[in-house]
Amino acid sequence: MCNKHTGKESRPLPSIKDKLIGRNGGHVLNPIDRARNKAKVWAVALAVLCLAPTVANAELKGRVTITGASTIAPLMSEIAHRFEDENPGVRIDVQTGGSSRGIADARSQVADIGMVSRDLKDDEKDLTAFTIARDGIGLIINAANPVPTITRDQVLGIYQGTITNWNRIGGPDRPITVVNKAEGRSTLELFLAYFSLKPTDIKAHVIIGDNEQGIKVVAGNPGAVGYVSVGSAEYNVEVGTPIRLLPFGDVPATTANVANGTYSALRNLNLVTSKAPEGLVKAIIAYAQSPAVDDLIREQFFVPITR
Repeated sequence: MCNKHTGKESRPLPSIKDKLIGRNGGHVLNPIDRARNKAKVWAVALAVLCLAPTVANAELKGRVTITGASTIAPLMSEIAHRFEDENPGVRIDVQTGGSSRGIADARSQVADIGMVSRDLKDDEKDLTAFTIARDGIGLIINAANPVPTITRDQVLGIYQGTITNWNRIGGPDRPITVVNKAEGRSTLELFLAYFSLKPTDIKAHVIIGDNEQGIKVVAGNPGAVGYVSVGSAEYNVEVGTPIRLLPFGDVPATTANVANGTYSALRNLNLVTSKAPEGLVKAIIAYAQSPAVDDLIREQFFVPITR
């Protein structure tokens, strides 16, 4: 088009569409779209800034010491390994020594967490207990011993020294070797309470510490009888250890009967602390009580807690 005043060719005014199309055909954002894009960028940046502290707080680091019950220690070791795998900055040291050690170490804060395989007593209520599983205690004999079952009176007679040969209760002519737990073991305390015995009533030939010691003694002695964790005994039977669990009365000593409540010699497996848990200790206890470890609890032949 030619300008009639100047004789020069004039350029048409750009349309709105032209303003939105770049010189090379690329789109140029209008002011509204530019504003929207800026808002999106700021929103993303704000989200990142808000998320950063959360991610940092979720990174658990540190070392925790857990001591106590030999019944709980193998389970807690497995839970600790899994927790460490999921939290590489954490190290958990699990040590056995009996429930009495778990109580003492938690009280004195030598340990961050104690393991106690029974309920807390009245004079231990300064501690806080967190149940992670349930278990029972059961009588074990050597797998070669044919005695099928045992009554309450027979157990009392054996442990009080009035029944000294298996032939008195339908077994072979073989002396009975009585295996008992050492003082301070919660399995001993539960056994005494269940049979209404005092420590001085028991006439033992062998004194053992943890469950594995008791199982080893009974597995190696055809005349021996002892009592241990039902879960520990079932696990050892499963892997071929030559022992057998005797029923208490008419109810077989199994984790299934512990779970359904028909087996009466029951106990809670607890973690204890001297104060309200915080930070890493709180996270470990919560993990040990979570469904994330139910498979480990069952693998150890214990019963997961009801949630």
